[in-house]
Amino acid sequence: MCGIFAYLNYNVHRERRYILEVLFNGLRRLEYRGYDSSGICIDSSDLASVPVDQSIIHSKSFRPLVFRQEGNIEKLVKSVYEEVAATDLNLEELFPIHAGIAHTRWATHGEPAPRNSHPQSSGPGNEFLVIHNGIVTNYEVLKETLVRHGFTFESETDTEVIPKLAKFVFDKANEVGGDESVTFSQVVIEVMRHLEGAYALIFKSRHYPNELIACKRGSPLILGVRVSYELNEQSNSEPLYDPKFLPNNDDPKELFFSSDANAVVEHTKKVLVIEDGEVVHIKDGGVTILRFDHGKDKHSGSLTRPASVQRALSVLDMEVEQINKGNYEHYMQKEIHEQPESLRTTMRGRLIRGGSCKAKSVLLGGLKDHLKTIRRSRRIVFIGCGTSYNAALAVRPILEELSGVPVTMEVASDLLDRQGPIYREDTAVFVSQSGETADTLHALHYARENGALCVGITNTVGSAISRNTHCGVHINAGCEIGVASTKAYTSQIAVMAMLALAIGGDTISNQARREAIIDGLVDLPNKVREVLKLDEEIKDLAKLLMAEQSLLVFGRGYNYATALEGALKVKEVALMHSEGIIAGEMKHGPLALVDENLPIVVIATHDACFRHFGIPDSKQQSVIQQLHARKGRLIVMCSKGEASLVCPGGSCRAIEVPQVEDCLQPVVNIVPLQLLAYHLTVLRGYNVDQPRNLAKSVTTQ
Repeated sequence: MCGIFAYLNYNVHRERRYILEVLFNGLRRLEYRGYDSSGICIDSSDLASVPVDQSIIHSKSFRPLVFRQEGNIEKLVKSVYEEVAATDLNLEELFPIHAGIAHTRWATHGEPAPRNSHPQSSGPGNEFLVIHNGIVTNYEVLKETLVRHGFTFESETDTEVIPKLAKFVFDKANEVGGDESVTFSQVVIEVMRHLEGAYALIFKSRHYPNELIACKRGSPLILGVRVSYELNEQSNSEPLYDPKFLPNNDDPKELFFSSDANAVVEHTKKVLVIEDGEVVHIKDGGVTILRFDHGKDKHSGSLTRPASVQRALSVLDMEVEQINKGNYEHYMQKEIHEQPESLRTTMRGRLIRGGSCKAKSVLLGGLKDHLKTIRRSRRIVFIGCGTSYNAALAVRPILEELSGVPVTMEVASDLLDRQGPIYREDTAVFVSQSGETADTLHALHYARENGALCVGITNTVGSAISRNTHCGVHINAGCEIGVASTKAYTSQIAVMAMLALAIGGDTISNQARREAIIDGLVDLPNKVREVLKLDEEIKDLAKLLMAEQSLLVFGRGYNYATALEGALKVKEVALMHSEGIIAGEMKHGPLALVDENLPIVVIATHDACFRHFGIPDSKQQSVIQQLHARKGRLIVMCSKGEASLVCPGGSCRAIEVPQVEDCLQPVVNIVPLQLLAYHLTVLRGYNVDQPRNLAKSVTTQ
């Protein structure tokens, strides 16, 4: 939700055209997060060439240029170049120093429109400009106060109060001081004292030319650093300073703020993950990090400057190729087909077979010091949203079986709404692809306050959830661009299956079961690769269903989660009503919907809920028979070689998938449903990677 990108070049000469393209490409890398409008800000002239004693006068004469547009980024690009041509702005003008900001907006306050797009301004002259990800919960109170002081608002956004508050603070400080000695960081910190809610912010001001300030509270933000020896026009010699630390010198450098590493990795892999409460000030080629304590400093009565802190850079473990589509038409298609390799990467180094003791075991380094505590838990509580919740649900049965510990499921928002009980004796497992999901993150804070052991399962190293849990496991699925999660889902299931094995210990009673699961995990990528060969068959099925308005998916046991997730995928991208239903509830309402027109998918692969004909407790076979008796339009997913058993006489359409250990079957079974959702979307003419109204990372409530 919302994308932030900023670019500052220092002692590196860049043309205005180059700066614009860096900003536009940064926004393109953030498109997958979801947006409905966008905007950028650049300087109208080279402020670095003006003598210091004239810079204040100059900054008031040449205001920053702001471009905002509703719709996609290419519409913004077109409008910018049209406006540039109309005003004869020189695209070849060189800037040795320049600070530009850019933003993609996902509407929360106010409709998608240029006036509501970012950057938001303090007023005529663009003295202060802000781009924002998050929500300011007390904006109405701040707005009323600013209106009383003569400010006029042009948008319906919560963000507009921020630059106007910055101008108010700046003007008041100069009234008292009699000069412009107040620093940019003092202005921003004073603004932060008045803000409630979650935010990531970047400030730009013509009063502080060629400076940028970023700060955050609850929303993701990183700083990318590309120093002199990495730049094309510089030598390839190694730096004289420790590259782990931020360079604060006059060497040429380029600096990038972004809400996501995807927009930075093509420029540099050296990043600083900005923590909550940190204020990062870029000035004169240096990076200063100040620490703002919202609770402690909120009621301070004067403009102060907190002490600076030292932070080390980290290195991104990703390649540019991961964020390109390659030979695929869409990111979702690419990520579905990447699952054999993403699963292999997820399990690499974590499954141990053989060795001196010839035992088969699991090694999860991030949990090894906490396993005893988890095994003694009163209960294990899985907490997540959407796809992550479904992944946890798929693993609940095997975790209960191997650990003997009660396992409960919580939708993060519902847990918070009802303030559900969390105890010190509980282990709370937080599942999130991004590691920044707002509801899950708030639930994490709630669980920590109640004393529970908190475990994180995320795909993003350095994310808020991975930093704030006591321990955890990264799923290592690789970068996922498509809004509808695919490979992260299957990797989450694989990680949580390994979690169940690790918690379950190595008791003799379940040794054979454990070894069978480990063998199944090792072979899982091959099984998924086999399922992907059904692509054309699923495409043909999608052609039959593309005009339908609704789809039901029945599953039970391990595959109730598969039914939920499969229906969610169709709902998310194909924009078709779809519903995942636990098959045991079929006669408690859903059966009334069944007729010869409604397509119904039944997941009937081998597990405890489905066996061959003639077995008395073949629960899913009973479901198929009842649906068939009511002339249901059935599509049955079954184990390979059993189409004739589940669809005698060709009475329904069968999708045959390879059989694996029952607790791993959801990984195999979801792939045909992912493919179905993908092909339905393409055939129906919708945007596969950026479905309507949805964002990749839901960082606001």
